[in-house]
Amino acid sequence: MLQPSQSSPVSLATARGVFRVTIDGDAGAPALILSNSLGTTLEMWDPQVAAFSEHHRLIRYDTRGHGGSPVTPGPYSFADLGQDVLAVLDALGVARAAFCGISMGGHTGLWLGIHAGSRFNAIAVCNSAALIGTAQGWNDRAAMVREGGQAAMQSLAASSPARWFSADFVSAQPAIVERAKHWIAAIAPQGYAACCEALAASDLREDLHRIKTPTLLLAGAADPVTTVADAQAMQQGIAGAQLAVIPASHLSNLEAPQAFDQAVLRFLSTPQPSA
Repeated sequence: MLQPSQSSPVSLATARGVFRVTIDGDAGAPALILSNSLGTTLEMWDPQVAAFSEHHRLIRYDTRGHGGSPVTPGPYSFADLGQDVLAVLDALGVARAAFCGISMGGHTGLWLGIHAGSRFNAIAVCNSAALIGTAQGWNDRAAMVREGGQAAMQSLAASSPARWFSADFVSAQPAIVERAKHWIAAIAPQGYAACCEALAASDLREDLHRIKTPTLLLAGAADPVTTVADAQAMQQGIAGAQLAVIPASHLSNLEAPQAFDQAVLRFLSTPQPSA
């Protein structure tokens, strides 16, 4: 069952706009920043707050185009989304942090590992890939949302459970599934479309070798969107990367929170240096 947030969101002024952020845990503890998936908000991490904030200063934020963070004209790029993470850390006075992101958030982590690795002690890339989907598919979805507006977001919400969760989980946990559908239905179409366009344009496969920060690649065994094979391919490209597979579909932190927490916290507590 999803647990409520331990702290209330605040509006954080940064060099790149005002972002909706929550902070939990001891202010003196090592920082850990979490990055949400496409079509969700920082509340997607509610199940992780208690465990992750026990030993970390836990920072959650709404990605640009989502929730209460800036909805600026698109298209966005992962340079935009990565620089947003750095701006949030700068505004909080955090020089170095650990990072954990799911799907789009995980792809943001790859970009940060490539371009700003010195700012991170460890990076957990969850249910993601160096190339997610196809440019045509993402651009078609962006066009549909731009044209259809909030009605198109409602349609995406209706179809999202099949992409995000296993059929067994949808049957067993309808309240969690409905809450997740509400997140995507409420996203601003312009922001969602601009993030789709960022995904359409980003292929990081040839740059993975530049990641020197200790990296965890976490995959859901039943994920149809970013597969175990995608995680294995990234592992081949990132020297020293660890691989964890847990019994879940795409939003694995919601479907298998205990296994997710254990895998990420084990990695963060004993990160292995990259080769």
